[in-house]
Amino acid sequence: MPVVDVDPDELRYLTGHDEKDDDELKSDLFNLGLEFEGWTEDDEFQLEFAPDRLDRLSVEGVARSLRYHYGDDRGVEVPNTNSADWSIEVEDQPDERPYVTGAIVRGLDMDEAALESLIQLQEKLHATMGRKRAKGAIGVHDLTMLKGDSVTDETGKSITYTSADPDEATFVPLDADAEMTPSEVMASHETGQTYGDLVADFDRVPAIYDAIGLFSFPPVINGRRTEVSVDSRDLFIEMTGTDQWTIDHMCNIVCYALAARGGQVEKVDVSYADDAPGEYAGKTLERPDFSVRTKTVTHDRIESILGVSLDSREVIDYAERAGLDASETESDDGVAYDVEVPPYRVDVIHPLDIIDDIGRALGFNSLEPTYPDVSTVGGRHERSRLEDAARDALVGLGFEDLLNFHMINEAENFERMGLDPDNPDGDVVGQTDPVTIQEPYSEDYTILRTWALPSIMMVLENNTHRSYPQDLAEIGLAAGLDDSENTGVAEHRTVAAALARTDASYEDAKARLQALADAFDKDLETPPTTHPSFIGGRVAEVVLDGEPVGVIGEIHPKVLVEHDLELPVAAFEFRLDALE
Repeated sequence: MPVVDVDPDELRYLTGHDEKDDDELKSDLFNLGLEFEGWTEDDEFQLEFAPDRLDRLSVEGVARSLRYHYGDDRGVEVPNTNSADWSIEVEDQPDERPYVTGAIVRGLDMDEAALESLIQLQEKLHATMGRKRAKGAIGVHDLTMLKGDSVTDETGKSITYTSADPDEATFVPLDADAEMTPSEVMASHETGQTYGDLVADFDRVPAIYDAIGLFSFPPVINGRRTEVSVDSRDLFIEMTGTDQWTIDHMCNIVCYALAARGGQVEKVDVSYADDAPGEYAGKTLERPDFSVRTKTVTHDRIESILGVSLDSREVIDYAERAGLDASETESDDGVAYDVEVPPYRVDVIHPLDIIDDIGRALGFNSLEPTYPDVSTVGGRHERSRLEDAARDALVGLGFEDLLNFHMINEAENFERMGLDPDNPDGDVVGQTDPVTIQEPYSEDYTILRTWALPSIMMVLENNTHRSYPQDLAEIGLAAGLDDSENTGVAEHRTVAAALARTDASYEDAKARLQALADAFDKDLETPPTTHPSFIGGRVAEVVLDGEPVGVIGEIHPKVLVEHDLELPVAAFEFRLDALE
């Protein structure tokens, strides 16, 4: 969950409620879904909240939500914007990072608190929507330090988003005193070493120029010439990335935060060259994009989900108190509402998101729990009973129960275990075509795991500083592509266990597996087999009641070395449903 540091005095100032003490603020924030996690060394709140509300990554966003909660603000707020005087000319930009957006905010009164909040918002957006700057990166510059090129009509100014030779272009980066090339930044600058991998493989790196020269090397670092300070009054915001929608909405969140500080937002024209990569070639975009989206939700569904009776006037009132605008309309399902969503809300995707906002404005604590109007009461599924019984048996055999992520990456699931992801083989446990995440949030989690043993090996790798023996087990999800399934995906629950100790052997693992099979009255056979993750001659197939369901053996030395393990590991894995 994201955690944001918020100064309670700043909250009181931005909400206009100086009478609120710290305890009252904590209670009001909790009602909004923001939990108080503790105090910072600077006596600021540490607030944890659901990762969908990225507009609350700053004190300005939190204060906006509180003002709606208090009834001081209502409905959709869209900042006034001045016409564009600046443009971003896009030409010869890297194909790997083709998109850019921007905005200007003038007339700010930047004090230390405002500057710290802006820096924190920038970092938090980088970590969340920006996916550690890989999908979107923010650059904020002092506008007075930029010298724009004259555009064709000689009435405006422009900067250029393009590419540069990493060994020839030079600029003075932040926290440096001398000119450096992008290659030198990536090699020797602390920030460059952290983020340089994002563009290290590019033939030409992203670069933003004004009439003076290079002033930004996105997504790595800005130039020192345009550094923002408490004396800055006018800011130029630029964002580059791999997805236009993402950076446009990141820009909206930043602009709303600065507008809350009294800034006047000014548009910027983003002009893509005719041969630019991506869908906007030859187009000029006016940014920031403060267009309002509309979602439709029916009255019956609101009442059904919330479990309360409301009239139309109340629904519209609660929507406005949630920062939305709603108008009554008719649909095939009766009374409905067209609900307008403000530009900074990136989380509203489905009508259920609208209902959630209405429920929060109503107050979830005021809702009375009731049983569903059905003829049955829920109970534990048989699969869940089997899983609990198997878990109890494993714990009784001395294993420590684990709960790992079901998502993993290809290297951990295949290569580091000695498997070949390009040659699926149904006879080899784990070596099946994986379910791939289309837009992974992190490079660490790109597929659903095809077996659970790699997850256990990762735990052992991270626990080399702990004492041995380490006997670990997990019952969890595994999946693979399967055209015979309606969904195209075959899922199953799998049982995996590993013994990491100086005397770990096939016989030790076999004894534990035999005891587990006996506990479920299953006949166990272990005919010899081969598997890339295990030592040849020390690996066998797991056969329960005549059905091959898994593998058991001693982990191959290459796999141990890959995971920095210096002692033997014996392990087994099989399908949970084999114990039914």
